[in-house]
Amino acid sequence: TELTDKLEEAVMIWIKQIRQVLVESEQMRREADDIGPSAELEHWKTRMSSFNSLLDEIKSSRVKKIISILHAARSKTLKQWKELDGNITIAANEAKDNVRYLYTLDRFFGPLAKASPVTMMEYVPSLMNTVCMIYCISPYYNTSERMTSLLLKITNQMIKTCKTYLCEG
Repeated sequence: TELTDKLEEAVMIWIKQIRQVLVESEQMRREADDIGPSAELEHWKTRMSSFNSLLDEIKSSRVKKIISILHAARSKTLKQWKELDGNITIAANEAKDNVRYLYTLDRFFGPLAKASPVTMMEYVPSLMNTVCMIYCISPYYNTSERMTSLLLKITNQMIKTCKTYLCEG
């Protein structure tokens, strides 16, 4: 029982740390007002990397041994652990999925940033079709908040490109 108590203490510390990571990941992001759409992709790539690292740690043999010992001891901490494990898996899947869908927009980011306003307009129909596809198909990215944020970033990039064009012309 002394070993079980020590292992439960360790797991409770992990639970607290994982909860903190989940809470921080759900908090509102502070971003500059003129940030472009490539920042959205970078955000989700970073988030995917963080959650995948956390999943790798959770699935390590050391952690699995501790969890199996606590399972054999019928520890009450396992209920919380399983819930958090599921939440981390969901968050990792969401980030991976969002990266996959946002990568379909990546081919537009260069032209949005470097083209003239006239050339940029050639890309807008395809860009909007791709955004629409993401909204219709993505299980995670199809919320009004996420779409509004993405469209705002696309608009910011278009405005920035137009300003640059006007100042250079």
